[in-house]
Amino acid sequence: MTKTYAEKSAAILTAADPEWLALHSEEILEPDLPIVDPHHHLWDLPRKPRYLQEEFAADLLSGHNITATIFAECTEGYRTDGPERFRLIGETEFVAAFAEEAANGPVGDRGVCKAIIGRADLLEGASVEEVLQAHVEAGRGRFRGVRQSTVYDKTGTVRTTARDFPPEVLLDPTFRQGFEKLIAFDMTFDSWIYHPQLGELADLARTYPESKIILDHVGGPIGAGAYEGKRDEVFAVWKKGIEELAACPNVSCKLGGLGMKFAGFGFDTLARPASSEVLAEAWGPYIKTCIEAFGVDRCMFESNFPVDMVTCTYPVVWNAFKRIAAGCSAEEKKALFSGTATRVYSL
Repeated sequence: MTKTYAEKSAAILTAADPEWLALHSEEILEPDLPIVDPHHHLWDLPRKPRYLQEEFAADLLSGHNITATIFAECTEGYRTDGPERFRLIGETEFVAAFAEEAANGPVGDRGVCKAIIGRADLLEGASVEEVLQAHVEAGRGRFRGVRQSTVYDKTGTVRTTARDFPPEVLLDPTFRQGFEKLIAFDMTFDSWIYHPQLGELADLARTYPESKIILDHVGGPIGAGAYEGKRDEVFAVWKKGIEELAACPNVSCKLGGLGMKFAGFGFDTLARPASSEVLAEAWGPYIKTCIEAFGVDRCMFESNFPVDMVTCTYPVVWNAFKRIAAGCSAEEKKALFSGTATRVYSL
């Protein structure tokens, strides 16, 4: 029997343990600081943990001042019939309805899913225009752009998605025909890649300087699999790639995603969850490198929940980010926590 994407994803992603997470809690730092969470997912079982209205509302009400959120595609709510290439429109329909329901729910009108980043296969080439138009119609004014994961690890020892991708997708001529349609719609492009692929994204950005590209999860510096024990070596390669990419003014960077297992920090294996101080110390060099390279006006902190829940809770992840940004001015914090996301995604 063929497994659904959700079933495949459940087998790959490590599920968070609520009892383990409950072993550590913290006071909320800077509770009045406005936050736009520019990257979170929503999903139902079999992927764990379930993260829908009840669970997401609990996180939004946990103490940080979340003023808006942006949904990032995760293959939830796909249509189960009709042409295959249009089934992914079901996710945009699902999220648009979720957002309207949330506005009348326990969190009130907190801008839940104020913007939607959906999926379209740009490897369709120019014909992807039809899919993009369908997203716009389904999004009820919320659809902003596309995320196409193209993560590829030549060692075959790291995996973060149930989809399989060939190498050098971002350089593929047919992909670029589809990418040109994205530009024509004035849509954003979120890119989820691993650090060895940063040069490919830089090439795409230089070729299309009018595009609006967002690098997800600080460019995916791998610390697991064949890269385990090579943190200094990987950091040097990753930093060089980040600096090359940051030279492209049309690229912004999401600061987060380092709680995933691919990063190799191993916090999910501890007897008790790490504190925000510990997380800030481990993640700080990566995030500060990105801020230095891109500048605060092209960087935005992201929760990447519930994926990063394998490492910590929602209150703790934002506390960690606030600790990392402790030396920033009020204006710089405004950009990092809300301003950049508001501008880039036209909120």
